[in-house]
Amino acid sequence: MKPVFLKFSLYDFSEWIKSIHQWLIELAGPTIGHLLGLALVGTCFLLFTALLGLSVVYIERKVCAFFQQRLGPMRVGPYGTAQTVADIIKLLFKEPTMTKESDKFLFMLAPFIIMIAPFMVLAAIPFAKGLHVMDLNIGLFFILAVSSIGVTGILLAGWSSNNKYSLIGAMRSGAQIVSYELSVALSLLTIVVLTGSLQLSEIVASQADGWWIFKGNFPAIVAFIVFTIASTAETNRGPFDMAEAESEITAGFHTEYSGIKFAFFFLAEYVNLFIVSAVAATVFFGGWMPLHIGNIEFFNNAMDLIPPIVWFFMKIAVIMFLVMWFKWTFPRLRIDQLLTLEWKYLLPISVVNLLLMSFIALKGWHF
Repeated sequence: MKPVFLKFSLYDFSEWIKSIHQWLIELAGPTIGHLLGLALVGTCFLLFTALLGLSVVYIERKVCAFFQQRLGPMRVGPYGTAQTVADIIKLLFKEPTMTKESDKFLFMLAPFIIMIAPFMVLAAIPFAKGLHVMDLNIGLFFILAVSSIGVTGILLAGWSSNNKYSLIGAMRSGAQIVSYELSVALSLLTIVVLTGSLQLSEIVASQADGWWIFKGNFPAIVAFIVFTIASTAETNRGPFDMAEAESEITAGFHTEYSGIKFAFFFLAEYVNLFIVSAVAATVFFGGWMPLHIGNIEFFNNAMDLIPPIVWFFMKIAVIMFLVMWFKWTFPRLRIDQLLTLEWKYLLPISVVNLLLMSFIALKGWHF
């Protein structure tokens, strides 16, 4: 049996993943090998989300400090790099409190439901060529459907806490997420019209000769802008964080949570930020495809030397910075302004933009 690592390639993970799967089957048999493979994938996702939460929280604190002309966390570790680790340790040892009249079962269940949706969505995202868990032919539809599960956890958290502020925050969040999901779906369908497929690997492959943000004409740019605004609102991030408005309703739906349960809500926000950026990078910016400019062979060949997974994470980093910039620049909207923005502006723009893209695709006017 050949060692698995001999088939590893940073440019194509297909053979490496297949060799690991084959090795597990030969080691423990088909059934146990398959279960071991699922356990390995789950462990990788757990480690990935933990590291993602630690790193993105630190990065956002530094980005926030930059915009506010200060230093941010500096005391724990070099330049404050261990501050998030210290925060996690504090949350792990903090007492998990619960109000006397709360619905204990639903109160305990809500944080886990919040975390289920991001894990399911991550399974459908192609990180590089051959590096994805599920390559569904309805991948984009699956992401839209599964991402809606999170609002159930938020509503359960607000209602089960037996706290009026928590309930108000949960109802705000529910109305906000359900509303902005429409614009998110329509902006993604605008690109689906061009690709003719909901399969994420096919959407990435269709951008081998250019990213849709460049070759999809004006409607692709409008769709990306709408997607960025709507997905920021859907993840309850500023300036659309009315569900957690500290000046009005303390901390919203997670007011009564502490310790590790609060950490789940906190982690889910940053995992969702990563997912939103990953979907935008996949649909609008070619996923793991490198940047190519026309027939400039020297430039294109140089771009091909950068591994696909590096391309993917660079695109995600740029989009995440854009969303953070968005949060720390604009003031928080009122709840009426929030819903007005969606129903009176973004939704009509998305519908018209989808019709325009359909006409362009029908006439073949895209690049």
